[in-house]
Amino acid sequence: MANGPVSNIVQLDDRPGPAGIGRPDHDPHAIAVTDLVKEFHTEIGTRRVLDGITFRVGAGERLAILGRNGAGKSTLIKILAGLMHPTSGHIHMGMRLSWPLALGGGFEGELTGYDNIRFICDIYDAPLAPVFDYVRDFTELGDLLFTPVRSYSDGMRARLAFGISLAIDFDCLLIDEVLFVGDQRFQQKCHHELFSNRANRSMIIAIHSPEVVREFCTSALILKAGRGRVFYDTALAADIYATL
Repeated sequence: MANGPVSNIVQLDDRPGPAGIGRPDHDPHAIAVTDLVKEFHTEIGTRRVLDGITFRVGAGERLAILGRNGAGKSTLIKILAGLMHPTSGHIHMGMRLSWPLALGGGFEGELTGYDNIRFICDIYDAPLAPVFDYVRDFTELGDLLFTPVRSYSDGMRARLAFGISLAIDFDCLLIDEVLFVGDQRFQQKCHHELFSNRANRSMIIAIHSPEVVREFCTSALILKAGRGRVFYDTALAADIYATL
């Protein structure tokens, strides 16, 4: 937990969490963040977006990150993904963590979907054939995977990114608000892939949906004014988030 409560949040849950929270040496196979600080230097002074954030995610655990717009959720996700460096603090990566799920901005537009899949397989040392077969089946893009990604619609790019993210064998999935993509039928397919077929995977989810927090998460980190507090009663966390 962070040093002190999130301001203006009442009924904080002080019950102890899993053994070794904030102390990665007690569980080398967890993702543990300790006293994380992120500051941005602006024309009007230094802005501390994250101030002493501490949490731990073990095997099979799902942590929700809750906070209003500007609370630091996406900044924390980018730090975990290695896209941004923290100002101070410690991150222990005891699991293989995915890039932010459904992040399609990293595709090379002149390459085909197939070539982008092949490139990612090379980076992550994953076998191309089963990954491609999975992505083709999941995305339902068919022969469009052999056309340049620049010709894809936003929805097609999201399907491709989501499919590749699920095809690589990550221990922990990192999700920045985008849980499901496409029409209602495809969203149900995404839901099944995440929460049924990967019920044993760890997840870190920046989310606005209290229903997802209550039903699928094992803990929640509430962010406000740079500070954070971990709750293991996710129903209570969702209720508090609704009052922010």
